[in-house]
Amino acid sequence: MTIASSALRPHSDGEPIDVAALVRAASADDHRAAETRGFITALMGGELSLAEYTRYLAQLAWVYEALEERGSREGDPAVFDPALARMAAIDADLAALGASDWRTAHPPLPATAAYAAHLREIQRDDVRYLAHHYTRYLGDLSGGQAIATLVARHYSATPEQLAFYRFDVAERSVERYKRRYREAMNDLALSPEQVEVLIDEVRASFRLNGAVFEELAG
Repeated sequence: MTIASSALRPHSDGEPIDVAALVRAASADDHRAAETRGFITALMGGELSLAEYTRYLAQLAWVYEALEERGSREGDPAVFDPALARMAAIDADLAALGASDWRTAHPPLPATAAYAAHLREIQRDDVRYLAHHYTRYLGDLSGGQAIATLVARHYSATPEQLAFYRFDVAERSVERYKRRYREAMNDLALSPEQVEVLIDEVRASFRLNGAVFEELAG
């Protein structure tokens, strides 16, 4: 099911749907399947190398480049916070990791190219775009913090190589920011049909991400 680009606006009548809770519950199995793929498990377990982490980050760069091409638009809801953008930090990290030429040295894997193409295809559909925005940025604010700790511990990555995981959330803590993000999702005037689309797209995002992990392992 698809819907045309919809203007996401704060909920104005009645109680908002608890979108965040519905999405989290409905996509839990897909999330678990993505994060337990062999490559990411080995990387987080200290079985690989900083070079393999660099290869992983370079593939993410292609994904974030596509995700952030949409940019900020007038009238965007609060959940689309431009402060979440990661490309500048990824570029800086890759340079610090010795891969400033990542576009040449690490071309997109087929799964990465498919992921990026999908993001460009759906960027005008606010509901489907929100699904990937939620999956990527909430993931960075959650499990991404643990990834940074493990990469530093196992592979001696320096703070200059891990800027990707540092967010400027003003005076708010990361946990408070995540809570506000979920509240902003719940403030949107999403119909039950739109929530269904959102959930389907979140599940698709985990499958796309998992496919990248599979190819990195190959």
